[in-house]
Amino acid sequence: MEQGHVPTDEALARLVQQGDTERFGDLVARYEPKLLRYGRKFLSGREDIQDIVQDVFLKAYTNIRGFDPTRSFSSWIYRIAHNAFVNQLRSRGKAPYLLGDADALIAHPSYEEPAIAEHDIAIIREAVQTGLDELPQTYREVLILYYLEELSYKDIADVLQVPVGTVGIRLARGKELLKRGLPAHLQTLV
Repeated sequence: MEQGHVPTDEALARLVQQGDTERFGDLVARYEPKLLRYGRKFLSGREDIQDIVQDVFLKAYTNIRGFDPTRSFSSWIYRIAHNAFVNQLRSRGKAPYLLGDADALIAHPSYEEPAIAEHDIAIIREAVQTGLDELPQTYREVLILYYLEELSYKDIADVLQVPVGTVGIRLARGKELLKRGLPAHLQTLV
């Protein structure tokens, strides 16, 4: 690789698959802060998140040969992390999903949010961070992945293994729930 060229996540994963195992450290450096942040929000700040994220990287490294470099590495690693966080919730007796999740059972047309000004997105992100703990897990995880982790609808659908339309519906419903706890001047932005 030429100097100054920053390889994509998928290119790094391909190098690891080809035996350049030290390049996995580059992937860890890119994703560790993101997965720790995701874990803190998903699990409401548990102290063992660092250990869980390390297990995620161990699992990713062990299964790197199964990663398809023509697909998004981000979706793949977030899916592994999501499963680990869900398993952690289950192990402590908290079910991460509501029984009979109508959002996943009913087909919805694909829906993307209209463009929002960067300043407004920053305000929304702050509102999301303060109101997350009050939301049901189903909506919390979509809001985290979209606003805090900045994943696309398609990537979120891959992580959660739901249709893209379901992501849009959960995001809309989660935002409505967030609005209820916000001051009136912020409600129009969410």
